[in-house]
Amino acid sequence: MVQNTKEATPPVVGLALGSGSARGWAHIGILQGLDEIGVRPQVVAGTSIGALVGAVYASGQLKEFADWVQTLSAREVFKLMDLSFSGGMVKGEKLFGFFEANHRNPNIEDLPVRYVSVATEMKTGREIWITRGPILPAARASCALPGIFPPVKHRDRWMLDGGLVNPVPVSACRALGADVVIAVNLNAQLIGAHLPRAAGHADEHEVAPKGERTLWHRAIDYLSKGDGENPSFFDVVASSVNIMQDRLTRSRMAGDPPEITLIPMLEDFALMDFHRAKQAIDEGRRLVEENADSIRAWAGMD
Repeated sequence: MVQNTKEATPPVVGLALGSGSARGWAHIGILQGLDEIGVRPQVVAGTSIGALVGAVYASGQLKEFADWVQTLSAREVFKLMDLSFSGGMVKGEKLFGFFEANHRNPNIEDLPVRYVSVATEMKTGREIWITRGPILPAARASCALPGIFPPVKHRDRWMLDGGLVNPVPVSACRALGADVVIAVNLNAQLIGAHLPRAAGHADEHEVAPKGERTLWHRAIDYLSKGDGENPSFFDVVASSVNIMQDRLTRSRMAGDPPEITLIPMLEDFALMDFHRAKQAIDEGRRLVEENADSIRAWAGMD
């Protein structure tokens, strides 16, 4: 009998990076942790913050990006937020302008991994997969969280946050050829979580002096205040987003379950806690370490 000595082809590993605002910095730690155990996804699908982190990873800029986000203080985060009352609270021009000025912006089709950004077309409500063209605008198109960031025009179509239709894009990973999907769900255990007043002022020393308080600071104070009986504006927005994405995530993942689901335990994170990157990154790395044997087995490494 002639034996077949040809080694089995390892599975194509896909990573579905979910939406979840500031909790999305956990994606960085998960990608770092996967690299440390020798698992390198060939397919990356991202929604909202997952699209942004996925874009940085796919274009080979994760280390620099991780180093930068861990230097951000609450005050520096808010300096990057330009207040607007047209379509969303935060215009986003400063924030994404900074990304584009400090990060490479290759075309998606030229990347060494397959990448897709999931967005929502505002006019029709359709789920849109962006797989071609410059990667940073593609990621930005997925990050228009209603009430916070305004819609983004991408190729003559207005786009909203991808989390409105596909918070954890397992299906997009499968469509791009992934045999094994590792899904990162940031939306579990969040019902009841909200954006507390402290989110804008994490530490007492970071509060702007009275003479330096801008319109942004005053607006944050106003919109964060509840009267003890009625919820604040941010309470309403954050809770609504959490409820919607939790229910939608359960439904989508039940219909197309991943092989592995990682759920960062960041339930105390507020919507805009982008200055807490180190904590989220550490949690992402912890999750990979905890599940390393299972991840390696599914990736065909054991």
